[in-house]
Amino acid sequence: MAILDVQHIEKHFGDTSVLKDISFSLEEGQALSIIGSSGSGKTTLLRCLNFLETPDQGVISVRGKTLFDAADPDTRREADIRKKRLHFGLVFQSFNQYTALENVTLARKLMAKTEKTGESEDAILADGRALLEKMGLADRMENYPHQLSGGQQQRVAIARALAMKPDILCFDEPTSALDPELTGEVLKVIRGLAQQHTTMIIVTHEMAFARDVADQVIFMDGGVIVEQGPAREVIDNPKQERTRHFLARYAEQ
Repeated sequence: MAILDVQHIEKHFGDTSVLKDISFSLEEGQALSIIGSSGSGKTTLLRCLNFLETPDQGVISVRGKTLFDAADPDTRREADIRKKRLHFGLVFQSFNQYTALENVTLARKLMAKTEKTGESEDAILADGRALLEKMGLADRMENYPHQLSGGQQQRVAIARALAMKPDILCFDEPTSALDPELTGEVLKVIRGLAQQHTTMIIVTHEMAFARDVADQVIFMDGGVIVEQGPAREVIDNPKQERTRHFLARYAEQ
């Protein structure tokens, strides 16, 4: 059974149709890269999966459980949205004025208090330290955001998302705000996660990275999925003319 099943997702902003009949599935332990030009709908799709946007049509299921069905009002209740988001760990580089360790553990500690999860603070802190060590930041746990490079901040953001133990880790252009020399260190971390079979969805403009790291690739254009399949097959031998044209433009850059 697929860990994620997306069926017939549509999203409109006013008269503009941004997502049109989007359907795909993702197996546990696989990495999926979503590629396409700006404005193709990639980020909106990711936001719909994380319930930051509400689809107008369609069904989203995780591990066989329907989290959202546009035709079922019971799955659209605002009160349940936060719990549904826990299935998806969205990596975003936005920090408060706390240390790296505090940023990684804050949400888990708050959940332990408000929802009585039974987790001790010591256990949460130990998990946070282990995640930061995994990110190569063992010597940066007590550093504040302004004391970290852009690449280090992105690795803290990845650790923070992993701390919530999501079913699926989501990245939206994880290297877009980084200097070229810092891009490699973040891609190395994501590559390591893929090798450990972390289930991921990665919106990216790094074609070589998508080809080498992802199991599956989706190419979007104009709010639709133009082509999808094994990463190397889609990127090395695209079947659709629109895909070939897009990849040719990247090869020229």
